[in-house]
Amino acid sequence: MHEDADRETGAGTTGAQPRKRVRADAQRSTDALLAAAAEVFATSGVDAPVRQITARAGVGAGTLYRHFPQRSDLIAAVFRHEVDACADAAAPLAAQHEPAEALARWLQRFAVFIATKRGLSAALHSGDRAYDTLPAYFQQRFVPVLALLLDTAAKAGEIRSDVDPDDLLRATGNLTMPAQDDENGHTRRMVALLVDGLRYGARPQGTH
Repeated sequence: MHEDADRETGAGTTGAQPRKRVRADAQRSTDALLAAAAEVFATSGVDAPVRQITARAGVGAGTLYRHFPQRSDLIAAVFRHEVDACADAAAPLAAQHEPAEALARWLQRFAVFIATKRGLSAALHSGDRAYDTLPAYFQQRFVPVLALLLDTAAKAGEIRSDVDPDDLLRATGNLTMPAQDDENGHTRRMVALLVDGLRYGARPQGTH
C-alpha cells in the first residue's frame, strides 16, 4: 500500500518527473471530463446522469467528484472552458484571414458557442451563487477579443467604425437558434447577413 501511494504521489523519488506525470494525468482527466460534460450538456441538459459524462470521458465517478465535488462546479468549469476556447479562436483566425473575414468567421464561431450553450441557460440563471461570476467572465473574455477584431477590420476600411462590441455580441446571440433546432442553417445565414451589414459605410482609415 505504501509503495502504491508513493508511486501515485511521487514520494520517495529523487526527481520531479513522477509528480509532473501525475499532474499531466490529472489535467488529461480534467480535460476529458470537461469535453465530455460539454457534449452531454448540449444534448441531454445539465441534469444528465453523471454516468453519461464519465462513460464518455473514460473515467470513473470518483475522478469526476474529486475534480468537481458539486454539479455546479462542473457546470461552471464547462462554461469557462468553452468561453476560453471560443475567445482563443480569434487570434489564429486573425493570423490566417483578412480582417473582415476573420471577424465573420469568429462571429460564426461565437454563434456556435451560444447555440450549444443553451442547455446551460437554466442553470446559469437559477440564482445559484456558484454562477455569480460567470456573466462577468463572459464579458471579460469576449468583449476585448471582439473589440480588437472590429478595430482591425475598421482600420483596414472593411467595416464601419461605429460598432460597439457588446451590441454585436448581443445581436449575434439574439440571432442564434439552439443547435438542435437549426437543421437548415438559419443561424449561419443570419450571422452572415449581420456581418454584411457591418460593411455598409466602411471607410479606410484617414478618409472622411
